[in-house]
Amino acid sequence: MKAAILYVAAVLVANLTATAFFPFPVFGQVAIGTLVFGVTFTQRDRMHRAGGRRLVYRTIAVAAILTLALLLSGTYVWGAPLTDYFTSRGWEWLAASSGSLAQGGPRVFVASFLAIVLAETADTEIYHHLRERSWAVRVLHSNAVSIPMDSILFNTVAFAGLFAPMMLVQIIFGEVVVKFSVSAAYALVPQKLPDGASPRS
Repeated sequence: MKAAILYVAAVLVANLTATAFFPFPVFGQVAIGTLVFGVTFTQRDRMHRAGGRRLVYRTIAVAAILTLALLLSGTYVWGAPLTDYFTSRGWEWLAASSGSLAQGGPRVFVASFLAIVLAETADTEIYHHLRERSWAVRVLHSNAVSIPMDSILFNTVAFAGLFAPMMLVQIIFGEVVVKFSVSAAYALVPQKLPDGASPRS
């Protein structure tokens, strides 16, 4: 259960900061949410390892629904007041991020929903298919497919036409490199499995 809660929390935080970009060497710009999303892919694998595929799909559904609710409320309920509050506190990057989410409206939350459902499903099935292999093989192989899929889906749906094509390519490439690096590093953190759980489940 802790693994599922951590996964959902990471997805929501990552979506909240998905439009807060910062300069990144070589790759131009990377969103703050990218660093958090790097954790979600391996955390989903940890959840699979601890609770199985059924728990994973239930949690992905919860994360997708909460993401829609969060972004809808950010657009239509507390978007402007929250942006004004961040601005008044001098937190310009948070104000810019919340403002971008509000302005992006349906495109942002459709992009997030599609990326979560499709990329995480691909990750889950690949991980499950490799369940007899080592932890490192399962994580690296599943993430090698799901991370590019997630980055291409989200950024293309959310930002195509808003950013110059080359800038969009730089953002996607930078996200893939950062997400994969973070997810691989997080995979090295030891995980304590629940009693009775198999390390190859």
